[in-house]
Amino acid sequence: MLPAVASSEPNSALHSALRQFHAAADRIGLADQQRDILTAFKAIYQTRFPVEMDDGSFRVFDGYRVHHNAARGPLKGGIRYSPDVSLDDVKALAMWMTWKCAVVGLPFGGAKGGVVVDPRAISAYELENLTRRFTAEITPIIGPDKDIPAPDMGTNAQVMAWMMDTYSMGHGYTIPAVVTGKPVSLGGSEGRYEATGRGLLYLLEEHLQDAGGVRGKNIAVHGFGNVGGVAARLLQQAGARVQYLCDRDTGIFHPQGVDATAAFAFVESGRVLADWDGAGERIAPDAVLEADVDILVPAALENVITAANVDRVRAPLIIEGANGPIGPDADDALTARGVTIIPDVLANAGGVTVSYFEWVQARQYMHWREQQVNDELRRLLTDAYRAVVARAMQAQDCTLREASQWIGIERVIEATTLRGIFP
Repeated sequence: MLPAVASSEPNSALHSALRQFHAAADRIGLADQQRDILTAFKAIYQTRFPVEMDDGSFRVFDGYRVHHNAARGPLKGGIRYSPDVSLDDVKALAMWMTWKCAVVGLPFGGAKGGVVVDPRAISAYELENLTRRFTAEITPIIGPDKDIPAPDMGTNAQVMAWMMDTYSMGHGYTIPAVVTGKPVSLGGSEGRYEATGRGLLYLLEEHLQDAGGVRGKNIAVHGFGNVGGVAARLLQQAGARVQYLCDRDTGIFHPQGVDATAAFAFVESGRVLADWDGAGERIAPDAVLEADVDILVPAALENVITAANVDRVRAPLIIEGANGPIGPDADDALTARGVTIIPDVLANAGGVTVSYFEWVQARQYMHWREQQVNDELRRLLTDAYRAVVARAMQAQDCTLREASQWIGIERVIEATTLRGIFP
């Protein structure tokens, strides 16, 4: 493991994360030494490891696990399988996780991991081999009191089950709290799969309570995986009109609303929107970002709204289902136009919040019913949203993003100050 000094390439996710941090730090009046502490990374673990393939050959894969800040507790963050994984991206995601946990009030610090692989291009046997070998590689740095991985893009409950089993076999007994996002039958939490999408719904209902909630609102959802697909289905069930949705290859538009429930059930069965025969006009995926709707939900990747397309974004309200979907220049442009942005560190915190509930259940060997999970999720997210809005109103021209990071940074600084520096 090597210590890391935060640096970034222009237009990278880390560049966005650092720029957002310094904007909030400027409001706080954060001293240089405090900035140095919070922009440093506790540890970076990089590994190259072989995996046996179906034909008996071996391929070498690159993997990462980044620890950002552990002042508030054990580290928490997902594992991403994608051909686009980079160290800068993983560092940015780990930093965002630190603020996300802090702003919601969870006793965790931020971490993130990933493997450079397209999970769709390998078999189930190869995926299991890769997961077990990667878990073995990072076993020295993870654990229920140290670093608790969870699913992210390209990973799911089955991957978490393999990780938990591999880690447990190395210790001689079952340790369910080492990961979250597991199958319920292996100690996972009810409501975890839908948590991020459900959190988006709860926050939109809170934000729009004086405007009648989400009922009747026209919505565009960019990205149709676990976050976007669940959010689209729940928003439709709550009375919203999901006019636009898309996966990575296909966009769909219907003025009366796409049947998001049917579309997501189709995609969850292992198929893609291009093969779905539901009603709606087929459009380019990026056209969804430019939809003339009440609410835009970018729920796919980082930096999908940039200086190149921000002038064509028309929604007056954006809630970030993905991490870092709006680049810093685009963020400035949207703010100048009066667009309201509910930022990622608050908006998509539902997943890590229910992961926290799962970790608590595992540590106590208890099981909560889904209604209890959902009620606690709404309570924590609503409290966090109200605190962010109150903070934004205290300062002149303070956005919800700056207020969220302001609160998160303050809480991490408070923990750092109280703990002191050892030795």
